[in-house]
Amino acid sequence: MGSVDTSAKPPFSIVLVNYKTPELTRICLELLQEHVQKSGIAVWVVDNGSADASVEYLRSLDWINLIERDAPAKEPGHIAHGKALDMALARVNTDYLFLMHTDTFVFDANVFAMMMEHCTKDQNVIAVGCTEQLNRGLPRTAWRFTSRLIKHHYRRLKQSLGLRSKDPKPYREIHLKSFCTLWNVRLIKQRGLHFQIDDRVPGYELQDRVIGLGYKVVFLSPGKIFKYLDHVQSGTVAAAGGYGQDHRRTKMYQDILKRFSATHSSMP
Repeated sequence: MGSVDTSAKPPFSIVLVNYKTPELTRICLELLQEHVQKSGIAVWVVDNGSADASVEYLRSLDWINLIERDAPAKEPGHIAHGKALDMALARVNTDYLFLMHTDTFVFDANVFAMMMEHCTKDQNVIAVGCTEQLNRGLPRTAWRFTSRLIKHHYRRLKQSLGLRSKDPKPYREIHLKSFCTLWNVRLIKQRGLHFQIDDRVPGYELQDRVIGLGYKVVFLSPGKIFKYLDHVQSGTVAAAGGYGQDHRRTKMYQDILKRFSATHSSMP
């Protein structure tokens, strides 16, 4: 696993939250298994009341730490995810914790060493990750930024003229996305903080607060992090049939399932 020193206690753990994604969860964990077992990395999986085949699968694995959470039926998805992360946060005993999604597929475990290096070089770094969940490439990224910028200022202009308009949304992403994010949980616990602090996406308020406290956050480019892994954006929603059959995220979900299943089944 690159330059990470695992001769003593492993420096980090990994946590995933499972919710009704049996196929995605299986592929995600099978890709991780060889790397983490060799290095003694603890993997925590929190099931958020799935009540499906994924729970039985997780119970059958003796190399993970499984937490089964009874989630309220009407709990918003992002709140449930944040509370599940905090359950794992309370149990891990490593200084660092990688947050991952079950639709994150790591095919090069050197991603962990690469991200850890930012923390070992600067003890004031509290988080490392990426603000984009996909590697859209330069043309699509430029178009997305430009269209958001125009829409943002158009709405501001309408409001300044007293016209009815929706509130302008931020035109650039500023918060790390938790599909693969490294956090210094020793510092988080010292400050009495958690992943789910307000009603926003877990980690957003946490990031704002630690930056306000003077800690550093390292932002990796999509081109950098996606050299090591793949991610199905909103894979949980796609797996649950939340999008139409022709939706691009449904197609991405189905394509990546076929691709990784075929690759894994061909391995000796």
